[in-house]
Amino acid sequence: MKVFHYTIEVQRGMNETIKMLEESLKKEGFGVLWKFSVTEKLQEKGFDFPIPFVILEVCNPQEAARVLSENLLAGYFLPCKIVVYKENETTKIGMPKPTMLISMMNHEELKKLAEDIEKRLISCIDECR
Repeated sequence: MKVFHYTIEVQRGMNETIKMLEESLKKEGFGVLWKFSVTEKLQEKGFDFPIPFVILEVCNPQEAARVLSENLLAGYFLPCKIVVYKENETTKIGMPKPTMLISMMNHEELKKLAEDIEKRLISCIDECR
């Protein structure tokens, strides 16, 4: 059975991890379009959600243009999401694998692009170990 995500544990806090991740992504040509604290939003709306959980939406404009030029429906999977969260006092970084998402489209060229993007994003995540 294929795993839809890539997730690692790191030995540092959330803020430091997010800062390192942003720097790693920038070196690889990915920018953070949006940083969303699910925890803060849920608490703001009156829900007791104590688990630190942040979603980063990331994009490499060159890669986005290539993907969209192949098939506009691939835009449904953009931008890429990377999450940073705490589970049992351990900071984790993870993402849905672009290859798993694109596999639903049955498109060979997009599959190759997704493999490259996934490899690069995993490298960025792994730099935070």
